[in-house]
Amino acid sequence: MSGNIMKQWVVETTEKGNDGLVLKEAPIPKVGENEVLVKLLGASLNYRDLIIPRGLYPFPHVTPVVPGSDGAGEVVEVGSKVTKWAKGDKVVTLFNQEHQFGPIDLRGAKSGLGGVIDGTLRNYGVFNENGIVRAPANLNHLEASTLTCAALTSWNALYGLKPLKAGDTVLVQGTGGVSIFALQFAKAGGARVIATTSSAEKAEVLKKLGADHVINYREDPNWGETARSLTPGNVGVDIIIEVGGENTTTQSLAAVKFEGIISVIGFLGGAKPKDSIIESLNKICTIRGTYVGPRSMMEDMVAAIEANDIHPVLDPTVFKLEQTKEAYEYMWAQKHFGKIAIQID
Repeated sequence: MSGNIMKQWVVETTEKGNDGLVLKEAPIPKVGENEVLVKLLGASLNYRDLIIPRGLYPFPHVTPVVPGSDGAGEVVEVGSKVTKWAKGDKVVTLFNQEHQFGPIDLRGAKSGLGGVIDGTLRNYGVFNENGIVRAPANLNHLEASTLTCAALTSWNALYGLKPLKAGDTVLVQGTGGVSIFALQFAKAGGARVIATTSSAEKAEVLKKLGADHVINYREDPNWGETARSLTPGNVGVDIIIEVGGENTTTQSLAAVKFEGIISVIGFLGGAKPKDSIIESLNKICTIRGTYVGPRSMMEDMVAAIEANDIHPVLDPTVFKLEQTKEAYEYMWAQKHFGKIAIQID
C-alpha cells in the first residue's frame, strides 16, 4: 500500500466459492460530513463470511462487496458534522449499520457490513458516525475485532428477549465464537453453563473457561435429556444457544425448560430441521431467531466486557490480511477454537 491506495478483498461472485474472493487495490475512501475514516487494525471471521461466496447466505447481500462485518481500529479522520468521535478514538464496527435501537426491522436487516455494505477486510473503511462503537479499554485490536457479530449475537440471545438472571441455566453448543462468548457472558451473569463438544481436549478448555458441565455429544447422542438431568430439579435449561440446526434442534427441544428460550443463531449442521414448529407448544418454549443486535445493546455489552474484564478467546493461528483466503479455508475445515483473527498492517 502506498499514497492513497489500499488493499481490500472483494467478493466478486457467489458462484465460485473462495475463487470468487479476490485481493485488489483501491483508493482510500473519502469521508462525508457525517462519516469517519477508520484505519482498520484487526478483523475476525464468522461462518457468514464463508457462505456468502458460496451463495448460501439467506440474508440480503450484493456483489461485488468487501467482505467482513467484524473490525476494530482507530479513527484517523472525521467529517465536518461528526460529534461523537475524534482522531485517535479506538472503535469497533456495528454489524447492521442502520440497527441503532430496539428490534431489527427490514431497513436494519439490509444494512449488514460485508453483505450489503463494504466491510472490514481492507486497510481503511468509511462508516457513518453511528455505525461504530467505542472499543473496550481492556482489549487489544484483535480481541476487539471479534465483538461485532458473534459476541453481540450471544449477548442478544442472553439479554435481548427475557434477560438472563443469576442462577439460570444456559446450554451452549460447541466451541465456535458465539458459543464461547455465550459461555463467558453467562458465567459473568451468574448462570450455570452446560456445554457440548466432540472431544476430551475441547472439554478441558471449556471447563477452564467456566463451564459447569460438559457433554460429549458423540458419546451421548441423547445429550438433550442429559442436559435436562443436570438442571436443578430436572426442570430443563432456561436459554439454549442453538447453532447446529438440523443436527441439534431435537436435542435442544429435549433439554429446554417450560417457558425457556431456544435462540436459533446458526445452522452448522444443516438448515432442514426434523422437528415441527408445533414442538414449541408441546414443550411450552420460545424458539427465537436471533440476528445480531442494535448499537445500544452493543454499548451495554462493551460496558459488561470492561466491568468483568472479559477477553475473547482467539484461535492461536492469526492470519495477515493477505492470508484471508487461507483463513477462510482454515475455518471451513473447522480447525479453529474460538475466533479467527486477521491482523491488518
